[in-house]
Amino acid sequence: MLTDLLLAALHHLLVFALIAMLVAESTLLRGTLDATTLNRIARLDAGYGAAAGLLLVAGLLRVFYGVKGSDFYLHNPWFHAKLGAYVLVGLLSLLPTLRFLRWRKALSANPAFLPDPTDVARQRGVVRFELILIAVILVLAAAMARYGGF
Repeated sequence: MLTDLLLAALHHLLVFALIAMLVAESTLLRGTLDATTLNRIARLDAGYGAAAGLLLVAGLLRVFYGVKGSDFYLHNPWFHAKLGAYVLVGLLSLLPTLRFLRWRKALSANPAFLPDPTDVARQRGVVRFELILIAVILVLAAAMARYGGF
């Protein structure tokens, strides 16, 4: 029982951390991107990636070591939809991550580098779409917890 509680608490805290980092990225992408802001975005994105990885591990541990048992999850269509949306967010997150890494490399080569505003707006849109998909994941999680099947 304690294991289930700790895994659930860790899972929820990681979700909140992930959302906080994405909101911070989105906010930073609204303003002027100087060297300090570019480095801050890159660090936030690294933290986001770490939180996403740990979230997946915590979720899998809940599936196999949680009170509900793996049968509840593995035969639950809401769980599969939630996991699919999570994979989609992960794939989408590669776009800004690769761009942020490219910007940092350009900044190290040229300290006066500033990314193109159109590119910044595009990355902000991707990050905001990720946030929308995370909201969908939260709705799917609520459905999963309440309705084991259709």
